[in-house]
Amino acid sequence: MAVDTAAARALPLFLAVAVSVAALLRTGEASVHEYSGLSFLNKGNAFILHAGSEGLYAPVSPANATAEEEDDEAAADAFIRFDKITFRRPEEANDSVKETTSSKVQIIVFEIEDREMIGGSAYGGQKAICCTSDLAKLGACVEGSVIYRPSQVNPGWPQLFVASFDGSDLIATLPSRTIPVKKTGMYNMYFIHCDPALAGLEIDGKTIWKNPTGYLPGRMAPLKNFFGLMSFAFVILGIYWFYQYMKFWREVLPLQNCITLVITLGMLEMALWYFEYAEFNETGVRAKAITFWAVTFGTIKRTVARLIILIVSMGYGVVRPTLGGLTSKVVMLGGTFFVATEILELVENLGTVNDLSGKARLFLVYPVAILDASFIVWIFISLAKTLSQLQARRLMAKLDIYRKFTIALAITVLVSIGWIGYEIYFKSTDVFNERWQYAWIIPAFWHALSFSLLCVISYLWAPSQSSMRFTNDASEKFDREDSLSLIRPRPIVSNNGWSVASSTDTKATKSADSVTSFDEDDEENKRE
Repeated sequence: MAVDTAAARALPLFLAVAVSVAALLRTGEASVHEYSGLSFLNKGNAFILHAGSEGLYAPVSPANATAEEEDDEAAADAFIRFDKITFRRPEEANDSVKETTSSKVQIIVFEIEDREMIGGSAYGGQKAICCTSDLAKLGACVEGSVIYRPSQVNPGWPQLFVASFDGSDLIATLPSRTIPVKKTGMYNMYFIHCDPALAGLEIDGKTIWKNPTGYLPGRMAPLKNFFGLMSFAFVILGIYWFYQYMKFWREVLPLQNCITLVITLGMLEMALWYFEYAEFNETGVRAKAITFWAVTFGTIKRTVARLIILIVSMGYGVVRPTLGGLTSKVVMLGGTFFVATEILELVENLGTVNDLSGKARLFLVYPVAILDASFIVWIFISLAKTLSQLQARRLMAKLDIYRKFTIALAITVLVSIGWIGYEIYFKSTDVFNERWQYAWIIPAFWHALSFSLLCVISYLWAPSQSSMRFTNDASEKFDREDSLSLIRPRPIVSNNGWSVASSTDTKATKSADSVTSFDEDDEENKRE
């Protein structure tokens, strides 16, 4: 009943996941950036739409290649391509403005190191994106155009393209073209217009960004090989675990079945991520069905793994036969963690490649962080109680296993805290993603750390011929205590009212107690 009640309480949260998935399946797509239903934001004296940012690698050209051959190779191997981009201004726009003004939308593409080349100011005041009348009088730019200066480090950049509305035209089209990439860097694209009369401007079309090795963005490309290696590592762990499982299948416990589930989910998750990245690399579009299942399997795996660690820390099957009244709380914590993590992962992986804004991501990260902290605190409080109970009962074999388990968990938590600190430092000091080539290490580390802890758990609780020691000793102790309390002789009341105990029975009972205690210790020592 407790489990059913907990599941009923978690139902609204699972419905929230379904709604989020339905919304995310309509979002933009990865290296093929589609523009539909997007609006320009007013920033200063300009109206700006961020059209994309990705890390791109320059192609490796042969040493004896000519300049013309290098240009052809760059266009084929690494490029940014405009595909049927059109701008439509609303029909209700002022007709007189349309007849007398030739409005334009400008597209600027630049490498992040050239960001200072964009914008300017007349007399050292606030920096403007669009050319003002003061700057135009100084001859620095043409009024109504985007201000930019050529880069001295990267010749030919930034690059500016224009789509113009002639007279009363409602539609302006940017001709399809390809920009070859010859330098490795983080490239940004913005659509900008400086005319307030173009308020409500609509955009349609797409851009395609490609690296020499495929369509995977540069900061994601190394993850394809990483997930391939992790898939292989899970196969090795799976072979070891399933060999032990089949060899001692008669001794398998429910806890070990849960570990089998985690290993299986981990194998599926890594394989799905590898195939998802391979498909993404070939087409430039994320395979949303594969991504959804990779995220879901991964979230289930993390949830089950945390629940296993929690119930093991509580001593389930070792010092207590059931979780008792804690079952509903454990289920609720696990269900809430699953929902919060699933939403965060879906938003991060089913949307566009561009990073979420800081506030939007924090809104989703905070619940996951709080729930993770709740798991950690509850686990270590439970471990402390279990260790003290094992020590009091002198169950030395299990005490040794739990001490190793505690050390492994403590090391994992300390390493996690240290890595979180490094991750905060990395992101806070890399506002413009200039270190994008190393960004893949951050998500890869968490996968490697969780896999390492899973290997430790698999080693400590691997199926063996003495697997039943995890439950038999605990249940036997409870049974013996209950049975001894039932058969312990009651005092004999004499005719004169004095209580007289049977000395023979009492001695026998004490003898039985002492024999039971020594038998347990001897049995534990043999197992050690």
